[in-house]
Amino acid sequence: MMGNMFALGFLYTFETIVYSLLAFLVYSFYQGFGRQYVKYWMYSLLSLSISYACLACQHFLVQFEDTSSVQIALTSVIQVGQYLFILLFCIGCYLTRAKNQLTEQTIRWLVLAAMLLGLVCSVTFSFDQQDVFNRFYLRESFADFIFAGAFLMISFMLFEHKTRHFSARILMIYSAILSFRYILSSFASVIFLTSDWFQQLLTILVSFDFGANAILGYVMLLWMQGAERNVAEKAISRASYLGKHDQLTGALNREQVIESLPTALIDAVNNHCKLAVFLIDLKRFKFINDTFGLKTGDMILGEVANRLSDSILLPKVVGRLSGDSFIFAVEVSDDNQQEKVAKHLHGLISRPCFINGQEVHLQASVGYCLAPVDSNDAEELLQQANLALFQAESNNIASVKYVAGMQSQGRKLVEVEKEIRRALAEQEFILYFQPQLNIVTNRIEGVEALIRWQHPEKGILAPAEFLDEVEALGLSGDIDNYVLELTCKTNARWYQKYKRRVAIAVNLSAVEFQDPKLITKIQALLLKYDIPPRYLELEITENVVMTEINSAMDTIVVLQNMGIKVSIDDFGTGYSSLAYLRKLPIDTIKIDRSFITEFATNDSDLTIVKSMISLSHGLGKRVLAEGVESLGQLDLLRKLGCDAVQGYFINPPLTEEKFTRYLSRK
Repeated sequence: MMGNMFALGFLYTFETIVYSLLAFLVYSFYQGFGRQYVKYWMYSLLSLSISYACLACQHFLVQFEDTSSVQIALTSVIQVGQYLFILLFCIGCYLTRAKNQLTEQTIRWLVLAAMLLGLVCSVTFSFDQQDVFNRFYLRESFADFIFAGAFLMISFMLFEHKTRHFSARILMIYSAILSFRYILSSFASVIFLTSDWFQQLLTILVSFDFGANAILGYVMLLWMQGAERNVAEKAISRASYLGKHDQLTGALNREQVIESLPTALIDAVNNHCKLAVFLIDLKRFKFINDTFGLKTGDMILGEVANRLSDSILLPKVVGRLSGDSFIFAVEVSDDNQQEKVAKHLHGLISRPCFINGQEVHLQASVGYCLAPVDSNDAEELLQQANLALFQAESNNIASVKYVAGMQSQGRKLVEVEKEIRRALAEQEFILYFQPQLNIVTNRIEGVEALIRWQHPEKGILAPAEFLDEVEALGLSGDIDNYVLELTCKTNARWYQKYKRRVAIAVNLSAVEFQDPKLITKIQALLLKYDIPPRYLELEITENVVMTEINSAMDTIVVLQNMGIKVSIDDFGTGYSSLAYLRKLPIDTIKIDRSFITEFATNDSDLTIVKSMISLSHGLGKRVLAEGVESLGQLDLLRKLGCDAVQGYFINPPLTEEKFTRYLSRK
C-alpha cells in the first residue's frame, strides 16, 4: 500500500512537471502575440500544475491523517487549483469567440467564487475521520459533475462558432470526450463507490487524466497556432480586398474601375447593348462634413455607394474614384435610356439620408458618356465623363452628356487656372470703389469694393470677363480671401494716410460664406489691420442665404455681434424670399439694378420697388438701390423713402487714386 502511494506521488510529480512545461510554452506564445485568451489558458495550466504538485505532496506525506491540518491545507489548494483550472480554461475559450470581452471586475468575481467553492468542498466534512464517503462525494463526485458541465458547455460553444479552423474542431471533440468522462465517473462514484471494480476504474482514470490533461495542453498549442494562421489568412484576404475596393464604402477603387470597364464593355457588346458610364459628384459635400462632422460624412458616402450598388438597373461597375466622386456604369440599349438613367441616379441621391437621427439632403452633378460610341478605352471614358461632369458643375446643370469638343474647352480652363493662380500670387487683381450715397444726408456713407484684373497683356478686365471661369475652377474662395485681405489692408492704409475711416462693402460668394472658418478669418484680418468692425460690410446674394438658411442665419448673427454689417445683394432676382425677410437678421437690402433701370417709366417695376422699400422699412431694414443712372431715378427713390443709392449717376467705380480725392478733402 505504501509503495502504491509513493508511485502515485512520483506520477503526480511528473504530471506537475509536464503541466508546468506546457504553461511555460503557452506563456512564451502569449509574450509573442499578446492574445487575452492565451493568458487565461496559461493561468489555467499553472493552476493545474499547482494542484498536482499538492497531490504529489499528499501522497508523499502519508504519515499525516486525512483530518490533519497539513492534509486539509493541501486538499484546499488541490480543490482551489482544480476549480481555477476549469474556470480559467472556460474564460479563455469564451474570449476566443466573444465580441464583448469580460471586464476585469467580472473575472475577479468569478475567480473568487471558484476559490470559495474549492475551500468549501475541502473544509466541509474534513474534521471527522469517519466521514470518508461524504468527503469523497464532495471533493470527487461533485467536482467531476462540475467539470462535465464545463467541458460540455465549451463543446457546444465551439460548435456554434461560425469560423472553425482545424484545431478548433479538435478542441470541440476533445471537450465532448472529457465531458463524457467526467459525467460517467461522477454518476459511477455515486452508485458504485463500494464496488471493487470501481476502485480499479479510479486507478485507470488517474493515468487517463494524466494523458488527457497533457493532450489538452497540446490542443491549446495547436489552437493558438491554427488561430494565428487563420488571422494571417484573414489579413491577407483583407489586404487583397482593400487592394481592389475602397476601404470606406466597399465600392471598387479607381484601379479596379479601370480594369473592370473593358470587361463590362465586352459583355455589353455581346448583349447587343452599349455601356453608359456616369460620373457622379455630390454637391456641397465639404459643407456637409463641416456641419455634421467627418464621421457622418463617411457614413453618407457609404450610404450613397450602397444605393448605387443596389440600383434596380443592375449596374456593371460601381466605384468610388476619389472624395465624393462615384462612377456608375450600366448597359443601355438606346441613347434615350441614358437620360432616364441620369434621372434615376438623381432620384437615388436625392432621397434623404438619416444618419444618427439627422436628416441630410443630397444633390449631385452627373456627367456621362457612351461606349463604344465615344471611346473603347477605360481611361478615355473616365476623362470624357469627367469633362461632361465639369460642364454640369460649371453651368449648374443636373446632368450633361459628353459631346466632341469638350476637350478643347477643358484645356482652355487649365490654362486659365494657371493665369488666375499667377495673378493671385503676383497681386494683379486690384480694387475699384463705387461710392454709396446716403440720400437723406446727401453724404457718401461708404463704398463697394469691386474687383478688376490688371492683366499684363489684356489690360483692365471687368469681373464678367473672368468670374465665370473662377467659379467653374472652384477658385471663388481664393478670390474672396484675396479681396477681403486687400480690402482690410486698403482701409488701414487710408486711415494711416488720411486719418479717415470709410465703410467698405465686400461681396462674398456662396463658397466663402459657407466656410466654417469665415468668422475666424475675418477676426484675424480685423485684428491684423486694426480695423473697427463697423467699417467692414459683407454682401451676400439671397440665393446664398436661402440655400442653407439656418446656418446662414447663425453666421449672420455672429457677424453682427462682432459689429459687422451684412447686406443682401441683388435682392429680388433670386428666391421669392419676402416671407423669409423677417427671419434674416440683415442690416441692408440692396435692390437689384434690373428693377431700377425702367421703374421711373414702368408702373410694374415702380410698384415692385415701392413694395420692397415699404416692406423692408416695416421689418427695420435699410434699403439701398443699385444702378441709379439719372436724376429722375434719384428723385423718385428719394420720394419713395429709399435710404441710399449707388450707380453711375452718383459715381462709376473709381480707382483707389481717384476715390482718395474724397478722403483728402477737409
